[in-house]
Amino acid sequence: MKHLIDRFISYATIDTESDPNSTTTPSTKKQLVLAKLLVKELKTIGLTEVTIDKNGYVMGTLESNVAHEVPTIGFVAHYDTTPDFTGLNVKPKIVRNYDGGDIVLNKAKNIVLSPSYFKDLLLYKGQTLITTNGLTLLGADDKAGLTEIVSAMEHLIKNPNIKHGKIRVGFTPDEEIGRGADLFDVEKFGAAWAYTMDGSQIGELEYENFNAAGAKITFKGKSVHPGYAKGKMINSMLIANDFINELPKNETPQETKGYEGFFHVHHLNGSIEETVLELIIRDHDAKKFKKRKELIHSIAKKFNKKFAKKFGEDIVIAEVKDQYYNMKEKVKPVKFIVDLAEKAMKDLGIKPLIKPIRGGTDGCRLSYMGLPCPNIFAGGHNFHGKYEYVPVESMQKAVDVIIRIAELTATTDFTKKEKKGKKK
Repeated sequence: MKHLIDRFISYATIDTESDPNSTTTPSTKKQLVLAKLLVKELKTIGLTEVTIDKNGYVMGTLESNVAHEVPTIGFVAHYDTTPDFTGLNVKPKIVRNYDGGDIVLNKAKNIVLSPSYFKDLLLYKGQTLITTNGLTLLGADDKAGLTEIVSAMEHLIKNPNIKHGKIRVGFTPDEEIGRGADLFDVEKFGAAWAYTMDGSQIGELEYENFNAAGAKITFKGKSVHPGYAKGKMINSMLIANDFINELPKNETPQETKGYEGFFHVHHLNGSIEETVLELIIRDHDAKKFKKRKELIHSIAKKFNKKFAKKFGEDIVIAEVKDQYYNMKEKVKPVKFIVDLAEKAMKDLGIKPLIKPIRGGTDGCRLSYMGLPCPNIFAGGHNFHGKYEYVPVESMQKAVDVIIRIAELTATTDFTKKEKKGKKK
């Protein structure tokens, strides 16, 4: 497993934080440092048709080693990390033969990764964990996925006795800011279907995700000397606070699970004159998703009506923009591609955990662009923060799943499955 650890750490220590305020693709030039390393590595292990376009999208091909016709499949991962927590100067720590106790990430700052809080840790007793040093994120989302795809391709090249069809790999920028699939060339990729290696716990297999939208609400105010403010001042920050209180109290990320949707306030910046509130809207059900978006506009309208007589203008401006949709609609007609991944896991003694994604991946966008793309575990936990970790054994199992999917694709008659899907 040393090779797997070394590869992951070589990726994790490169700062690839994306920037939602940038208008370029990739949103940060530093992402290209890793993108170019991936190009070099894909060529070194023996892939063909390795390319990187002007926007940082990396693609490569593992040619088929069977004589019969096999559908071209793909594996996709993203190389950026979230802007929500720093990915600068990542210094991973390796915990071998984890004993099930507390892991001190940073003694000086008393930052401890404890199973008393993060109970999933106990699933990996006796295994090798890669953690942060308590000061940064780790980047297992999705550098674990990158590691697994590259390692699986390398294994297949070194073991030509394992039969497989043509396999395409794709690595994307800016997934963490919702743009990972924006400029992905599905036609050039040329796969019948693909899998994103971007899930969490070992066994995760997902083909349902949230419908997602982002909302930006601007509150206009008027600043007047507080001693003379009676009937004149409009404090936009207080109005923003009242707006938040109009949202359902129990429909937040920390109060919901499974198929339950939510509103998530993630940024609030303001002064008396102007406050900007940013939140995300999530729901698996399309009708409930629509009602959530309508509620934002309804509250804004209510506030504007309330203040219209007094101030004579709209002081709440709500902008709601769809981000992505539930991939289930696009994957269900070709559900056999999920069944294939499920069988691969079972063949390897992994219990499939088929559940909805409480978020999104490049795969949900790609599914609507014509590339059905379920999501498979990459192994990491506690993404986007200092408590992030990944068991090396989980990464190895993900490598094995990729290899097994490749084998099954080369030995399965998809003609019957495709006809069955069309009938449905």
